[in-house]
Amino acid sequence: MTNMRIEIVTNEKQLQDAFQIRKSVFVEEQNVPIEEEIDAFDEIEKATHFVVYNDKNSPVGTGRFRKLMDYGKIERICILPEYRNSGVGKQLMEYIIQFAKQVGVVKVKLNAQTHALPFYEKLGFTVNSNEFLDAGIPHKAMAKEI
Repeated sequence: MTNMRIEIVTNEKQLQDAFQIRKSVFVEEQNVPIEEEIDAFDEIEKATHFVVYNDKNSPVGTGRFRKLMDYGKIERICILPEYRNSGVGKQLMEYIIQFAKQVGVVKVKLNAQTHALPFYEKLGFTVNSNEFLDAGIPHKAMAKEI
């Protein structure tokens, strides 16, 4: 987990870096249709996007955050396969949660793919729904007070 940095997306290049990671993980690896992956909240004005860069300035992970009513929604968390289990995902999630606190949120929610439930549980999230399908992939809703 050396020399990684997380940036909040403020320009088109960073946004394209985020989309590149999402397409690689969700569309190519998990076979999510591109029209389901890219949605109405992908404009910089509608969500805060985050990109993790490695020491060669290549994007290796991404996620997005939306402030809703009285909570924040964490979405589209993904890390390239070669960086999984290295602490990158944990660092990204902690960064987004800190951001959520800074914008006045006291609770964050997310929809986790069921294989990722243990990852989010280690970060303090608890399951609060039955299993459901999103883009054909089993998920459960989770939440955490922050």
